[in-house]
Amino acid sequence: MQFKRLSIPEVIVITPPKYSDSRGFFSETYNQNSMREMGIDTPFVQDNQSLSRKKGVVRGLHCQISPYIQGKLVRCPKGAIWDVAVDARSGSPTYGQWVAAEISEENWSQIWIPPGFLHGFVTLTENTEVQYKCTSFYNKSSERAVIWNCPQLNIPWPVLKEEAILSEKDLLSPSFDQVKDWFAFHG
Repeated sequence: MQFKRLSIPEVIVITPPKYSDSRGFFSETYNQNSMREMGIDTPFVQDNQSLSRKKGVVRGLHCQISPYIQGKLVRCPKGAIWDVAVDARSGSPTYGQWVAAEISEENWSQIWIPPGFLHGFVTLTENTEVQYKCTSFYNKSSERAVIWNCPQLNIPWPVLKEEAILSEKDLLSPSFDQVKDWFAFHG
C-alpha cells in the first residue's frame, strides 16, 4: 500500500495495490498491520455505502461528537468524488483548515479522515458509489454538520452553488463558528 500524508498530516491518502489480468483484478483494500504502521490503529465497527445518482451531489460537512466520535476510511469503488476533511479540533495548529483529494474508481485511492474532522464530498460523475469504514457507531444525537460552502472555510468546491444537489438537512447546516468545542486537540 502507498500512503501519502496531506498538508494536514493526520489526513492520509492510501492507494492499495491492484493486480489485474484477463479475468479482472484483485486488491487488498484494508490491512490492519499496514494501517497500524501509519498510525491508524483503531478498530472499525461499522461499514457504510452510498449511491449518488447524479454528478454534483454534495454530502457534508458531517461529523459525530463524543461519545460517538468517528474516524472514517473512505473509498470510491465506482465513479469519482472530491473528498474534503476539515480540522475541527480546538487548539490544533491546523484548526479550521481543510484538505481535499480526488478519490475514484480510476485512481483506486482511499482517504483516512481522523476523529475530530468534518468530512464531506461532491460527486464528480453520475452513479457514484462511496464506501467507508467507521471507528464508532452512528448515533443520531451525536450527529453534527457544517454548511458545505461556509465562507469561513472558503473551500473551492468543484461544483457551482446553484448546481449542487444537497439534502434539506445539509442545506440548513450552520456555519463553522458553531463548531466551538466539538473536539479537542491532543497533540
